[in-house]
Amino acid sequence: MKKPKSSTPGPTPAAPAPKHVLIVDDHPFMRAGLAQLINRQPDLVVCGEAGDPVAAMTELRRSPVDLVVTDLTMPGRSGLDFIKDLNALHPALPILVVSMHDEVIYAERALRAGARGYIMKEAGGENFLAALRQVLGGQVYVSPRLSAQILENLSARRPRGSTSPIEKLTDREFEVFQLIGQGKSTRDIAEQLHLSSKTVDVHRGHIKEKLGLGDITSLVRHAVRWVETQSLDG
Repeated sequence: MKKPKSSTPGPTPAAPAPKHVLIVDDHPFMRAGLAQLINRQPDLVVCGEAGDPVAAMTELRRSPVDLVVTDLTMPGRSGLDFIKDLNALHPALPILVVSMHDEVIYAERALRAGARGYIMKEAGGENFLAALRQVLGGQVYVSPRLSAQILENLSARRPRGSTSPIEKLTDREFEVFQLIGQGKSTRDIAEQLHLSSKTVDVHRGHIKEKLGLGDITSLVRHAVRWVETQSLDG
């Protein structure tokens, strides 16, 4: 006579290990808010925080990281350069940018630098978590608004001349333009970007040409107005 099969359930499969997230932002309150939101998720955990790119690189050496969440505006090295460095040193490590800056201006540059997603801070916690999981899943995240614009830009319906002159600037020229708008001198810009003053002057010349501005005074005025507009939008 066969023995009846035991009804005792087998061992419960272990839950998958949570994904480790490194937060890079120069505002402690922002880091704390993101950390609290992430740590409430059963599949996510914050493994480290950093206030600037140098500290972030140190954190990356301390423990395994599955995703970097970073701002663009930080002291020291620019956010775009930080993304490029991360992409060069850790090409398989996904990066999600969370920024106050308008995605229409910054998102494409961040993606070109190596980020896998871009979301604005005003998007809210639910959208942030959706973007984070999408990037962790190997996909690229941009908002529906930006996705629609990208498709529109690729279509034949886009009117000629609709591209903003700012988009013509290289990433380095864009950084110089922003710093000019913040009232920085040539020497200040050279020190912050680790360039020579001569190189900064060359970039300023290219910016003037691309934006169709006749002299330095016009460039400074235009840059200041643009930076003020971005501050109001943020």
